[in-house]
Amino acid sequence: METELAEARLAAGALFRDASGRVLLVKPSYKSGWDIPGGYVDEGESPLQACVREVREEIGLTVALRGPLVVDWSPKPRAGNRVMFVFDGGSLTGGQEAGIRLQKDELSGYRYVAPADLDRHLGKRLLPRVLAALAARESGTTVYLEHGRPLAG
Repeated sequence: METELAEARLAAGALFRDASGRVLLVKPSYKSGWDIPGGYVDEGESPLQACVREVREEIGLTVALRGPLVVDWSPKPRAGNRVMFVFDGGSLTGGQEAGIRLQKDELSGYRYVAPADLDRHLGKRLLPRVLAALAARESGTTVYLEHGRPLAG
């Protein structure tokens, strides 16, 4: 008897901050709410490669991302199994900020948001992931989550 293997969609986003510690959010034109730059992993790409590509496509920046801050198993009823990565984009310089060019067919805007105000901009699925990424960046660790929550124990 052959075991059926689970299939999961992979996605990767980047956590960028400005000099004041605010988080860079983007406004997708195809859904409500705000997001971090990123997207789904294409066939043959690693999550890191996909994140670099998505950042370049979405906001026009070519960046060297640091290692993952968060890996979140985040299944969705109609979308199936999903594994979401958040990579550390570091703090953007003034020159990088001036170089932001939005992908007009996908994004309608961007803004920096203080960590204390993220709950006003991010949905209930993304907010815990971004908050965990901020904490992981401060502690220099990578965090594994399930449904946006750390494992008990």
